[in-house]
Amino acid sequence: MPALPDRRSENIAKIACTAAGAIWGLYWIPVRALHETGIQGFWATAVFYLVPFVLMLPIGLMRWRQIISAGWMMQGIAIIGGLCLVLYSTAFLYTDVIHATLLYYLTPIWSALLARAWLKEPITRDRTFAIVLGTAGLLVILNLDQGLPLPRNPGDWMALIAGLIWALFANVMRRSESSYNTVDVLFSWFFWASIIAVALWLLPILNRPDPPTIDQIVTVLPWLIPVVLFVIIPGFYAITWGVPLLNPGTVGVLFMTEISVGAISAALLTDEPFGTREILGVILITVAGITEVVVPILGTLFPSRRTRVDRDR
Repeated sequence: MPALPDRRSENIAKIACTAAGAIWGLYWIPVRALHETGIQGFWATAVFYLVPFVLMLPIGLMRWRQIISAGWMMQGIAIIGGLCLVLYSTAFLYTDVIHATLLYYLTPIWSALLARAWLKEPITRDRTFAIVLGTAGLLVILNLDQGLPLPRNPGDWMALIAGLIWALFANVMRRSESSYNTVDVLFSWFFWASIIAVALWLLPILNRPDPPTIDQIVTVLPWLIPVVLFVIIPGFYAITWGVPLLNPGTVGVLFMTEISVGAISAALLTDEPFGTREILGVILITVAGITEVVVPILGTLFPSRRTRVDRDR
């Protein structure tokens, strides 16, 4: 059982993960942009993670001894996270943004249950309320009255499986809290995501588009490199630092901000629907995230009488 972080670090981690979740809600845009340039399928995902790996390569070379000394346990964490990233990113190419995002975000349920069974972490009343609100918003957007939101295509299945893998990743990260350098994990994460994307392309599970040419990759770099430097790397750094400090169920709820950002951005930039049902779902999900972040912070700033008495003892 890892040592619990101090309250201030935990609150900062919650803010970092909430912001990172919102940033993730925009990741479908560059992935689809790569797909539209002719870098398709798993190759789009491979390039999406290969570029940050190459940009971080000087840091990786400077820290190669520390990375090697961390052993295969850290690499195992990076492999699990890489597989999750590849499946989730590629899902946007085979289904609509809303379904990919929402099927992935069943993860708060898987994360909380796994954390309870494996790490013996409690499922608190506040966390249960947040999960119920977030899941209700998810089901509203998915239009539950038309039946259970079961996967309909390969993209839906990839998103659902990615959510299950993320639950495992969050729990492993929590168990190994503070054991590994954040930059080392991030560098390894991008490396394995690139490798896994190519490996999945080799499997006959989907159509296999041709590998991109050097010219195709060079053409996208003028816009992809700024996106990587100012959005992808900072967002993933916040995740890599913040996730180990929080309960996995909490992480899943905080990342639900991605649903709201993803739904709104998809409505603005695509022909995917965004009406009353989607607005109501986004409100419920946003309240769930606020409940998980704001309530504990208010409890710290304004402790109850019982908390003050216990503290004085």
